[in-house]
Amino acid sequence: MMRQRLLRWSAYLAVAIVFAVVCAYLSNWQFSRNDGRQTQLELVQQNYDAKPVPLDQLLSPGEALPQKSQWHPVELHGRYEPSGQLLVRNRPHGGTSAFEVLVPFRTDDGRVFIVNRGWVIAGDGSDVPTSIPSPPSGEAKVVARLRPAEPLPPSGRGAPEGQVPSINLALVADKIGGGTAVDTGAYGELVSESPAPATRPHAFEAPSDDPGPFLSYAIQWILFAIMGFIFIGYVIRTEIVKHRDEAAGRAPRDPRRRRDRDMADEDALLDAVQH
Repeated sequence: MMRQRLLRWSAYLAVAIVFAVVCAYLSNWQFSRNDGRQTQLELVQQNYDAKPVPLDQLLSPGEALPQKSQWHPVELHGRYEPSGQLLVRNRPHGGTSAFEVLVPFRTDDGRVFIVNRGWVIAGDGSDVPTSIPSPPSGEAKVVARLRPAEPLPPSGRGAPEGQVPSINLALVADKIGGGTAVDTGAYGELVSESPAPATRPHAFEAPSDDPGPFLSYAIQWILFAIMGFIFIGYVIRTEIVKHRDEAAGRAPRDPRRRRDRDMADEDALLDAVQH
């Protein structure tokens, strides 16, 4: 009998250990996500309002955007090429699904850099914008914040003519075509244009400084692991108490019977006080 109980308790403990290992893995995953989020927040705080620098200072032609340069403003001199304008569909802005406006910008040294000028909404009763503010014509100075290229969505490359499903710069370069060598290492979110146009797409909001729930989730998984051992300990202790009662010839303790007895004692005490 004792051997059976030990085997059963060993199985209980094994289940608790496996559960704790899973909880530890999930907790570590949430800690990693929290570290990543903290890195992003520090990067935004360091770069977002930094002084603009020339593009070549942070990004060489053909180079992927270094993480340390994300969100840093750069200054471009040249002219827009509006014939290559594309819309990025299904972007969440203003509580609705909007379009972001990508326009190639040819710098004075010949680089073609994609500028995301902002977002516009579809017209009433239409699934495309009724009008898109034009960029400045001729020579212009642009300040934009560096952002990395996006992956293609699970749905793939499909999008209507003149649109793309994400800011996948390889796809954008392919859509623009015409032998234009587009920078695919990064694009820029527009900060300002000079000369300033009369109207422009809606500007982007600053990135959120919310650290996210990752740290609290990580701590919760640790608590779940501890609670698993506490529960197994409670189950084993209950079985031990039951076995001792049976060995002593007493009926197993019934918590409900004890509560009923306590209630009867309380009623008797109230009757004594009233009389």
